Amino acid sequence: MTDTHNHDHNHDHEDIHDVDDLITLVDDEGNEVLFRIHLTIDGQEEFGKDYVLLYEASTPEGEEVELLAYAYEQEDGEAEGRLMEIETEAEWEMIEEVFNTFEAEELD
Repeated sequence: MTDTHNHDHNHDHEDIHDVDDLITLVDDEGNEVLFRIHLTIDGQEEFGKDYVLLYEASTPEGEEVELLAYAYEQEDGEAEGRLMEIETEAEWEMIEEVFNTFEAEELD
């Protein structure tokens, strides 16, 4: 896995997720690690990309999670997409703004 911009926060795992919310990444040692999709962001209009925030699926309920953020591309009709590093500070600012808004709404 690559270095990413991380957000630590307490995450409530009480809602039920289905298998479509899961993604497998390979770490630097070649181990497969299962991640859950926390949030997807449509950034097509502003940056021509979509974004995804992930956390390790094995994180115990109620524990603080480390979110990983990636840009991603997915071809029409394809089940799998391609994760990419986030390239600009403007992208990070947009992701943080959307994330903070999402989290504030979740707390209400």
